[in-house]
Amino acid sequence: MSRYQFESLRVELQDHVATVWLDHPPVNAVHTRMLQDLTLAMDMFGEDPEVRCVILTGQGRVFCAGADLKGRAEMLSHPAGLPQHSRRTRELFHAIRECPKPVIGALNGPALGAGLGIAASCDILVAAEGACLGLPEVDVGLLGGVKHAQRLFGHSRLRRMMLTGMRVPAEELYRLGVVEACVPGERLLDEAGQIARQIAAKSPTSVQLMIQTANAIEDMSLRDGYRYEQDMTAQVAKSDDAKEARQAFLEKRAPVFRGS
Repeated sequence: MSRYQFESLRVELQDHVATVWLDHPPVNAVHTRMLQDLTLAMDMFGEDPEVRCVILTGQGRVFCAGADLKGRAEMLSHPAGLPQHSRRTRELFHAIRECPKPVIGALNGPALGAGLGIAASCDILVAAEGACLGLPEVDVGLLGGVKHAQRLFGHSRLRRMMLTGMRVPAEELYRLGVVEACVPGERLLDEAGQIARQIAAKSPTSVQLMIQTANAIEDMSLRDGYRYEQDMTAQVAKSDDAKEARQAFLEKRAPVFRGS
């Protein structure tokens, strides 16, 4: 039996790529079990040498519809229910962003509110025709997701989204450069898989240090960020994988990486 067994997720591991389906019918709304399952899965992927890249998508026609409004009253009935839920949501976003294995978000349908937060925490995004990103909280008396959306959208577009509930369709996301591809739904996982396999063929050591570096320098000044990047370059150059890459280049052959 696979070690990746979750109540609200389905996971398949093949060729060093873990594909994860959010599986909370009917619209993959965020609830406690999904928050816990997906956070744990990301931490497990980070420690699994068999995983070199992760694809995150949704089961059915929706990627993630955001907060589980139907279960909100039950959540609020528990002692410290709201702060606990907020903490779990924050930790999920961080678990995706800080996963040392690249995460490709394959948007099979709408990603709204917390679903947009999940998408914005991924490293790379691709979208199916009919997918969209949106912040509908203004229509249900809530806030949330704006800070994460700032990683994807410019000032005016983001303010319009948060103040009107406007949804940005996949074709526009591609035009804006928010997603790498906009493809028919039946081709979505093939598109994501192609990118994932390219990543999985690279040195695991280099990829993990690149992810760590990109996250660390995101909020640094230009000088401090580039200095950090130079230090990480010196570190990765000492790895066995880096030596193998240089030797393979000289010998005009494909490198064989071992993740060390």
